[in-house]
Amino acid sequence: MTTPSGAQTVRFPSTGTECDAWFFAGSSSSPFQIDGKRPVVVMAHGFAGTKDSGLAPFAQRFSEAGLAVFAFDYRGFGLSGGQPRQQISLERQADDYRAAIVAAKQQPGVDPNRVILWGVSQSGGHALTVAGGRTDIAAVISVIPLVNGLAAGRVAYGQVGGAAIARSTASAVASAVSSKLGRGPKMMRVVGKPRDRDAALTAPGFLESYLAIAGPSWRNEVDASVGLEIGGFRADKHVHELDAPVLVQIADYDSAAPPHAAAKAAFKARAEVRHYPCDHFDVFEGNDWFEPCVGHAISFLNRKLAAEAVSAR
Repeated sequence: MTTPSGAQTVRFPSTGTECDAWFFAGSSSSPFQIDGKRPVVVMAHGFAGTKDSGLAPFAQRFSEAGLAVFAFDYRGFGLSGGQPRQQISLERQADDYRAAIVAAKQQPGVDPNRVILWGVSQSGGHALTVAGGRTDIAAVISVIPLVNGLAAGRVAYGQVGGAAIARSTASAVASAVSSKLGRGPKMMRVVGKPRDRDAALTAPGFLESYLAIAGPSWRNEVDASVGLEIGGFRADKHVHELDAPVLVQIADYDSAAPPHAAAKAAFKARAEVRHYPCDHFDVFEGNDWFEPCVGHAISFLNRKLAAEAVSAR
């Protein structure tokens, strides 16, 4: 797999598993620099995503703006190690995010006291969660975030109906039991066409949109037991305790991550909020709302961090 322009590959440990990352050192001219050090953006993809599936354009834009960037794959996904493959554990992913922060702070030219957490979709929720209680977080950017599993479940119920939700729950339980018995998990597609009974994401246009950004390490399958994980996901639970400035970027017609739940979480976090009249995948490069999304994020960081850097010189 080709490493993106401006990046180098870094491997780092997370509780005994080696994870894979790209490190972008950032442009030589940086308005964020203090004593030769610059903030680092630590980023990860969303639901069953890999860093080669649409993260590079965001990372490169942040790098061009003068920020260091550390984009990584969760264990079991992409080029990271770990078994079982394609299994989502929200707790383990949060641990990987914390391990990525440790690794990012060790990279050359990085200010270890100015870490920016960036997450999209499910990782937008992780960014809000992981930031809690830390003193090294300079800012949080949560893009089209999944923050409440129950709210997402209600949206899914409206899209596919109760029978499909029941089948999905049965598959999740069956997969968990099968894994415990040593028979291996039951897999399902990450994304499929509308009314696809064996896919997690089936909103109109989602298959085409995901395939448009999918990189060579991405696989269209995930352990069906994820259904038991997502229901209890509550990234919005403690956001009121965040001290760092927060930007929440919401797709108003999001068919995957409920925008009303993201808006409520943003209010509790006293966040700056940007709204985009689009669906979930429309903020990725190649769509109309990529430029506004990444532009607003850079503007936010300039206002929150660059002015501080100027006064410190």
